[in-house]
Amino acid sequence: MLLLISPDGVEEALDCAKSAEHLDIVDVKKPDEGSLGANFPWVIREIRDAVPADKPVSATVGDVPYKPGTVAQAALGAVVSGATYIKVGLYGCTTPGQGVEVMRAVVRAVKDHRPEALVVASGYADAHRIGCVNPLALPDIAARSGADAAMLDTAVKDRTRLFDHVPPDVCAEFVRRAHASGLLAALAGSVEQSDLGALTRIGTDIVGVRGAVCEGGDRNAGRIQPHLVAAFRAEMDRQAREHAAGVPAAN
Repeated sequence: MLLLISPDGVEEALDCAKSAEHLDIVDVKKPDEGSLGANFPWVIREIRDAVPADKPVSATVGDVPYKPGTVAQAALGAVVSGATYIKVGLYGCTTPGQGVEVMRAVVRAVKDHRPEALVVASGYADAHRIGCVNPLALPDIAARSGADAAMLDTAVKDRTRLFDHVPPDVCAEFVRRAHASGLLAALAGSVEQSDLGALTRIGTDIVGVRGAVCEGGDRNAGRIQPHLVAAFRAEMDRQAREHAAGVPAAN
């Protein structure tokens, strides 16, 4: 399981760089513009320059509307700015067909420029609160559009968590559907260390966190702390070892 950490700017990215040995992907977002809020192109470039070259950078392009052309241009901007993973939050898509239309436009825009870049179709565990596509529709949307990964996050950051909206057995079905289509499965949404056992058991490929590695557990007021990143990775590694050995790990 890969660890994706989301700094909110260059200063926090430098903190990520201090703990680069403990993380796998640095994710660029702008939390005050939403769950998958898009940051500025120059911030993506600066973060790309700030973290080790062997650490891929991902970038969100926003909680996007059902406007395929607009979103495709935003995705191209992210990949041109140096992102390897391009994440699209299908906030304004109310049907799978709309999601596929947006994601096909993104895939073409991104892959025409950089074929090796990875496109991530992102949905929301709490989709029922905002009226967007069902979480379990995301793997099919990603597969039909030619994307590389399907992801779930939470749209409303009110301290409710991934498993509050999509329990582990449903997340396991999400992962199964993604893998059946040859996709990576990514899960996020106020994930804590206590969730890592379940996330490991269901075969999650990428876990995304912010609050869990911020001072005071506060994704907005807190700042990413290298020692918390190291502690989170240590628990990930412990869960992975116990799972590989077939021993239930205590959380």
